[in-house]
Amino acid sequence: MAIHTQESLSGFIASEPLLTETAKGDARFFARIGKEHFRREDNGSFTQTETTYHHLVMFGRSAEHAHANFAQGDNFVAEGYTRPVNYERNGQAIEGEEFVAKKIGHDAARTRYEVDRTPRNGVGRDAAVYDPTQRAATAAHAPVSM
Repeated sequence: MAIHTQESLSGFIASEPLLTETAKGDARFFARIGKEHFRREDNGSFTQTETTYHHLVMFGRSAEHAHANFAQGDNFVAEGYTRPVNYERNGQAIEGEEFVAKKIGHDAARTRYEVDRTPRNGVGRDAAVYDPTQRAATAAHAPVSM
């Protein structure tokens, strides 16, 4: 079985996140994000270089959840893809790119948080109760193929 992968992006939320609607009425999350860059030195240390800034968007229910859970300054890790964008600002045509996040979470290496494992009930369905011991036992006996 092949593992299907997507692009990932880590960084920090640089602007106040916005929740708007698309022309079709779907939720749209938007934030400017910062990406710190580092250069490895000959002695093994790292020197921080220029931080770059980019656009991150999400759509639908994921956008609503992101807006409820992320604030300016939060560190994140996201999965999705990069796409080109063209728009007009102050009468000038702008070409660029944005990262479309399908999933986003706080960066565990840079964020203190607590995990709430109580089940979430979805619309029209009951969520299964999470049992970490059952998951670990199942994973330990699962066959692995490469």
